Amino acid sequence: RLANGELKRYLHLGTVKYDDGTARLYTDLGLLTADPKLGEDAARFFYGLEGNGQPFAMTSLRKAPEDLKPTLLNLIARETRNALCGLPAGIVAKMNGLLDVAVIDALYEASRAGVPVELIVRGVCALMPGVPGLSDNIRVTSIVGRQLEHARAFCFLNGGDAEVYLSSADWMSRNLDRRVELMFPVRDAACKQAVCNLLRLQLADTCKAWRLLP
Repeated sequence: RLANGELKRYLHLGTVKYDDGTARLYTDLGLLTADPKLGEDAARFFYGLEGNGQPFAMTSLRKAPEDLKPTLLNLIARETRNALCGLPAGIVAKMNGLLDVAVIDALYEASRAGVPVELIVRGVCALMPGVPGLSDNIRVTSIVGRQLEHARAFCFLNGGDAEVYLSSADWMSRNLDRRVELMFPVRDAACKQAVCNLLRLQLADTCKAWRLLP
């Protein structure tokens, strides 16, 4: 759309494919935004998918298989450094599956550094929480209810200036290394708070949640 003679992009980013069948069963999160940086990245993303030109660089969106996984590892490593430096640190992440070895090793390292890690993993999880000396600071919860929990939401405390991301990708090699997936930041303060509130609500569940033990 042209606004005052300038191109203005409106963008919807979500954690699921567009499918009216799964929409009746799955619960997901989505972001409707006019953020110019996200809009420009989305245009580059689709331009690249069409095979036009050289590989495309994006400033805000993170795309698998190129840079989504390295970004996740850097975010986890930052929380590890912050904990070692005595700064506020913490990770809360919700996903369908956790199998990627590099990500699991990074979470173990974060736990050993004292980072509190709260994971909501609906399905398969290869990480072992609560192992002395390895994952003392990691807790894994799964929620299985009437609706299929399908959102991927990640919160990194970042020294007190929290960063929140949503994604289509689980923390699995299938998603991070062999698929085209996206992760995007949630910058609006009210939207960030809404995501964090949802994660806290699910972590407090005493009806449909179960806890993974070592």
